[in-house]
Amino acid sequence: MTDELPERLAEIRDDFLALEQNDRLQLLLEFSNELPELPARYQDHPDLFERVVECQSPVYIFVEVDDDTGVHLFATAPRESPTTRGFASILAQGLDGLSAEEVLAVPDDFPQTIGLTQAVSPLRIRGMSALLARTKRQLRERSAA
Repeated sequence: MTDELPERLAEIRDDFLALEQNDRLQLLLEFSNELPELPARYQDHPDLFERVVECQSPVYIFVEVDDDTGVHLFATAPRESPTTRGFASILAQGLDGLSAEEVLAVPDDFPQTIGLTQAVSPLRIRGMSALLARTKRQLRERSAA
């Protein structure tokens, strides 16, 4: 288990690991209900969002980097896809406000460390890994620009 996680992601991981398997799914459902709404400035700009094709459900993300407030991950996912929505919400909340360097330093295997590999399919875990990988790629692109 890596301890170099940013504080919020470490808290989320520890919250999941403190629960029994069935309760972990309930916590994931709670996260799915807490996926932040898109800010008004992005609601009419679906062209800015990238589809995460590795996810079984239609998930779209956009990474914003602000020199003052850090990194912000915005995501859309259908309400009828709570697992995918939950994963997007974990990352949106866990990465929010971090520096670009902190986000890029998040271990790529973070999705495997939160105790859901027995509860959800490997395909879904790969989807969350893809969400993180695409977030990092967008961040690198924005930082280079």
